Amino acid sequence: MQIILLEKVVNVGNLGEVVRVRDGYARNFLIPQKKARRATEAALKEFEARRAELEKVQAEKLAASQALGERLEGYVLSISQKAGVDGRLFGSVTNMDVASGLIAAGFAGIEKAQVRLPEGPLKTIGEAEIQVALHPDVVSTIKVVVVGEVA
Repeated sequence: MQIILLEKVVNVGNLGEVVRVRDGYARNFLIPQKKARRATEAALKEFEARRAELEKVQAEKLAASQALGERLEGYVLSISQKAGVDGRLFGSVTNMDVASGLIAAGFAGIEKAQVRLPEGPLKTIGEAEIQVALHPDVVSTIKVVVVGEVA
């Protein structure tokens, strides 16, 4: 399916590009999320009329993400979970736990989908470096310290 991108999408393209993607990806994700539109003649004309407005909105989002990324870079988040005597957690620390910890620490607007755990959920006490993708162009690295509570 041919679509017009209304914002930058990772591994697909930039704002304003007309790209071909799989039908399901367009119908089920890009179009409902307002990240793209079908590439019809009318849609192309409407996009060209609104191009400056969309570019301005994207620039504002990028600036806000960069400001948050600078505050977030190098931040150390401490999360306490119940753990056994051998240091393994009863459960795990997921991206949802990290996102809610960051929101509680005052970093508003972070969603669990933005938190990237490269080796999966954290299952032991200790430190781990993870990435937070605030924007396709802005990725910050933070350190998560998992502290064990004796159960």
